[in-house]
Amino acid sequence: MKTASPYIFVDDCEKVIAYYKGLFGGEMTNVQKTDDGKCLHAELHLGSSIIHFSDTFGQTHQGDNVRISLECDSEEEIKRVYESLSQSGKITAPLQDTFWGAVHANVVDQFGIGWLLNYQK
Repeated sequence: MKTASPYIFVDDCEKVIAYYKGLFGGEMTNVQKTDDGKCLHAELHLGSSIIHFSDTFGQTHQGDNVRISLECDSEEEIKRVYESLSQSGKITAPLQDTFWGAVHANVVDQFGIGWLLNYQK
């Protein structure tokens, strides 16, 4: 496993990141926006840690807006983790190739924990 880090879904993502950047310092990077200006993905780097952010797009509700993002080392690893977390859990986005050159999936495990799985090819 390369990394495990929080992924936060909020309304007005860039405003929220600017607040935390002002509070903690760090650097905002990898900001990806949709055509209508919403934030699809952004990162706040704090030392060796990264907090990932995205706008909610109306799909996230208070209480389920923080998930854990896992960056896997290989396709074999992401498939193993995906299969294990999916058992008795709920797949919210199936394991698939993405437009950003990764294999990715979203799963809520049997304990109600949300996971974003990624392997960058």
